[in-house]
Amino acid sequence: MNADVGGVATGFAVIALPILLGYLVGRTGVLGPGARPVLSKIVFYVLSPLLLFSVLSGADVATLFSALLPVSALAAGLMMLVFAALSLLVWRRPLAETVIGSLSSGYVNANNVGIPLALYMLGSAAYAAPIVLLQLLLFAPIGLAILDARSTGTTSLPRILGRTLRNPIIVGSLAGLLVSLAGITLPPIVHDPIARVGEAAIPLMLISFGLSLAGQRMLSPGSGRALVVLASALKLLVMPATAWLLASFVFGLDGEALYAVVVLAALPTAQNVFNYAQRYETAEIMARDTVFVTTLGCIPVLFGISLLLS
Repeated sequence: MNADVGGVATGFAVIALPILLGYLVGRTGVLGPGARPVLSKIVFYVLSPLLLFSVLSGADVATLFSALLPVSALAAGLMMLVFAALSLLVWRRPLAETVIGSLSSGYVNANNVGIPLALYMLGSAAYAAPIVLLQLLLFAPIGLAILDARSTGTTSLPRILGRTLRNPIIVGSLAGLLVSLAGITLPPIVHDPIARVGEAAIPLMLISFGLSLAGQRMLSPGSGRALVVLASALKLLVMPATAWLLASFVFGLDGEALYAVVVLAALPTAQNVFNYAQRYETAEIMARDTVFVTTLGCIPVLFGISLLLS
């Protein structure tokens, strides 16, 4: 087994164990019904901001703003547009459901899956950090603005901007980015405690996801399986292929940069999409099932990418 394939296997072992533990804990009920909301809140409000601050504050600015970012943005945006066109014009689905499906097709799990995989497959967690910012500062506000407008009948730019800038993950990411741009090297007495506490975000988020799978039946009849299949195929197969085409023939990337951008495009759908669906009470089952299918399905896809491009 070569080093990169071994890295993929190790990365997924790191991810699979907490998901399995969360599932077992959920099945036994030892933490009670309130465990998942508590875990989600501590990860969202405390641990993820610290993790992203520690990653971004020590990242290479050239990596953060390289050609990888526009390739990732274009590949994701194209997947969302394809899903939206088919959902609205072919299946005639409601706009709110289409928004959730579009996000499911291109919004990657760059945080709790992308960061450990970037570390094991690409050698640095910093590769995933710009994607986190892109999604939180661009894709999420647009999607949430549309969902807001559909649920309330109105939308407000100041409200959207205010909510975006109050997002603790964005606050932590922007603070780390500013430290990196300023060329500040944080002393170990500051950086190390933040990094160690932030590292707890990944296993706790994965345990929470495992809890959500306990007692659930995936892809049940009447749950919108056709849309789940469409979103999953776009996410797992079409998006990495699109990223490879854009990177190779439009942006002229090769070697490590090409490998990195295709790996990032093959990441599964982010659990954030399921959280948005819950918040607006629309397409929850479709979002949950797409997260589940793409999380499992990305394993062979990433192994294949590693064998072909590493």
